[in-house]
Amino acid sequence: MDDIDSKTTVLPDRTKSVAPPLEDAVSSTAKQTNDPMPDGSKPKKEKKEKGPKPTKPEGVKSKKMPSAPAPKKVAKEATPIISLDPQAMFKEGFLKTVYHERPAKHILTRFPPEPNGYLHIGHSKAIAINFGFAKYHGGDCYLRFDDTNPVAEEEKYFTAIIDMISWLGFKPFKITYSSDNFDKLYELAEQLILSGGAYVCHCSDEEVKKQRGEGTGRPRVPCPHRTRPAEESLQEFRGMRDGKYKPKEATLRMKQNLEDGNPQMWDLMAYRILEQPHHRTGNKWRIYPTYDFTHCLCDSFENITHSLCTTEFIQSRPSYEWLCEAVKIYVPMQREYGRLNVTGTVLSKRKIMKLVDQGIVRGWDDPRLYTLVALRRRGVPPGAILSFINELGVSTARTNIQLPRFENSIRKYLEQTVPRLMVILDPIPVIIDSLPDDYIEEIEVPFNPKDPSVGSHIVPFTKTVYIDRSDFREEDSKDYFRLAPGKVVGLLKVPYPIKATTFTKDPTTNLITEVRATYEKPSEGDVNPPKKPKTFIQWISASAKHASPIHAEVRIFNSLFKSEDPDAHPDGFMADLNTSSEEIYPNAMVEVGLNEVRARAPWPAEAGEGGNASMKENDPTATEEEKKAAVTRVEIGPETVRFQGLRVAYFAMDKDSTDDKVVLNRIVSLKEDTGKS
Repeated sequence: MDDIDSKTTVLPDRTKSVAPPLEDAVSSTAKQTNDPMPDGSKPKKEKKEKGPKPTKPEGVKSKKMPSAPAPKKVAKEATPIISLDPQAMFKEGFLKTVYHERPAKHILTRFPPEPNGYLHIGHSKAIAINFGFAKYHGGDCYLRFDDTNPVAEEEKYFTAIIDMISWLGFKPFKITYSSDNFDKLYELAEQLILSGGAYVCHCSDEEVKKQRGEGTGRPRVPCPHRTRPAEESLQEFRGMRDGKYKPKEATLRMKQNLEDGNPQMWDLMAYRILEQPHHRTGNKWRIYPTYDFTHCLCDSFENITHSLCTTEFIQSRPSYEWLCEAVKIYVPMQREYGRLNVTGTVLSKRKIMKLVDQGIVRGWDDPRLYTLVALRRRGVPPGAILSFINELGVSTARTNIQLPRFENSIRKYLEQTVPRLMVILDPIPVIIDSLPDDYIEEIEVPFNPKDPSVGSHIVPFTKTVYIDRSDFREEDSKDYFRLAPGKVVGLLKVPYPIKATTFTKDPTTNLITEVRATYEKPSEGDVNPPKKPKTFIQWISASAKHASPIHAEVRIFNSLFKSEDPDAHPDGFMADLNTSSEEIYPNAMVEVGLNEVRARAPWPAEAGEGGNASMKENDPTATEEEKKAAVTRVEIGPETVRFQGLRVAYFAMDKDSTDDKVVLNRIVSLKEDTGKS
């Protein structure tokens, strides 16, 4: 992105840490949380440890070293990933009632997006409901593109929609297009005209609004063309088709019921003129059916048993049923559920496009947005989204969710699924003077202390280690438990603690550039155990042999907007932008366990990331057999490399990563609202 300076803070060698600090003490304090230590133990102040077991002589490598003299607790069995039944929303409540209204032997549903933009978090609920409902009852779900407006449709949206459905772990029964039915829809339009159910109207948009009484307070009046003979309307309709009229000079309207209190029964438009080639039919048509005319008829053509949509279409149900009955075809059952909306952001295509065009965000997949491509890039697992939707349940009420609630659900999911690694956002070197220059000790570290089954990895411990700048203070104090001159601190999983002796500073910036320390290993024959440190901090050693550390750029994302309702700002949503929505740590470090996490990705291997089959074929010339054969495995992207940076945040690799440079995105913080501006 060329112009993001106003929204991005790039942090050079040092910045104020926006991530939660390490706990200052192992003992219980007012500041301490109940989070376990990275070694699986709970912080306690009781029960002193015995001295460490004997170790091999210095300089001798060992595959597994003794545990550090820190509180220990046997790790319990891993908690299930999802405690709530993943099919609960189909077994009870609204969707259970809907099924029993019309229990069918073979359930058929459909997900019918318009291919004019990227799907967002709200669409994930529609996907989960339509595909999940059919799957739960042993049926099938169509992916049907509502491609009746060639003006706004682009190939990239078709591809992105297919990818997102696959990513969420669903496979369409068939991929169809409303445009597949243009000939049949046209025939039914002529049939409707001849039966007296439609007429050609030449009124302007403003005149139609007045006829409907919109904004006037006056009673509705019929269009003057409403009573024209059916044969005349048929000839005019064919004239629309053949080029007799320009756009907006004529439309086909359904002759419904002007006395009905429902606006969806006030002679809706069925066809309009759009002199625009279509991506599938080329220049064959210059008239195109509207959503109100197309949707219910396509549902009928595909024998949809349950047409599930959001409550904004509840008024459309009478016109849906009216049209199917008017042309004498099967009437599917439409039922409406409350849509999912998140506060504190914008989901409108027009508004997101403005953010993209003005360079406020990198694109539609910028991790600060709530499009599905953005959530994927940010590293949110698809299973976390599905779990969140299931947790919310389905009813007819609109669901407005604050971003912290959504992020907390992701956080709980990640806590149970991803490995742990040590990450240093703002590193400073610590030279351990009491160790020889060639000292290397290989230490085994578990990926998840709570679940030994996920395995462990080796990290080197050497004379030079890096710690986070926030873990060192020039002056000690009684309430400070991390590293300071003369103070002892533990390094996670390292057998013995270190003690800081001296430090140096840059005279220009006044920043610490180096810390000197000693390794507090007892002398040979010393029977007294070393003093137990009050806290343990993360660290990463320098080791050319192990290619350690791994250098990285870390991007910390905060809310893109300052308020819960950006649209409520008197100067518009752009005036509500948060100038600290992104902070960058360009010199961060990750331990070498990242290499194994990358090799084992996706982690977790769930939903569409696990290699589920996905139909990607949308070639208009392809036969059904070719479409069925066009099944590919879902591409595994860098965002599937996820882990918890111990006591920092949850991270995923960004697509900007290269062979020479790792770029990490913060998925969510470790605690709600931590680090948010």
